[in-house]
Amino acid sequence: MKDIICKELSYFIIGRCMEVHKTLGPGFLEIVYKDALEYELSLANIQYEREKKFEVHYKNITLPHKFYADFIVDDSIILEIKSSNGIINEYMSQAFNYLKVSKKRLALIVNFGEYSLNYKRIVN
Repeated sequence: MKDIICKELSYFIIGRCMEVHKTLGPGFLEIVYKDALEYELSLANIQYEREKKFEVHYKNITLPHKFYADFIVDDSIILEIKSSNGIINEYMSQAFNYLKVSKKRLALIVNFGEYSLNYKRIVN
């Protein structure tokens, strides 16, 4: 059986997301959930970076457009926040791209837009 990557930290993050969802419910813009989650991470003294910029390298150049991950938690997990009707393939592709450019192994896509919190683990 494979070990779950960042098991304890990812469970903790999902727990904080559940707290935010329980308190706010669905229907807000993503930015509201990001602000609330930032508050929760700060309360727990969890190290994170918000709107982390990643460059894309192609052959011997750096491309002009950048990627911005919503959060990097404990320098190990990419956390993408959504507020939509579901987690679509485009969000998963975006997470895979973030994993590629960041060289991280785990991304969490968390969707606050539904009546129950929905999330996916993306492993590279």
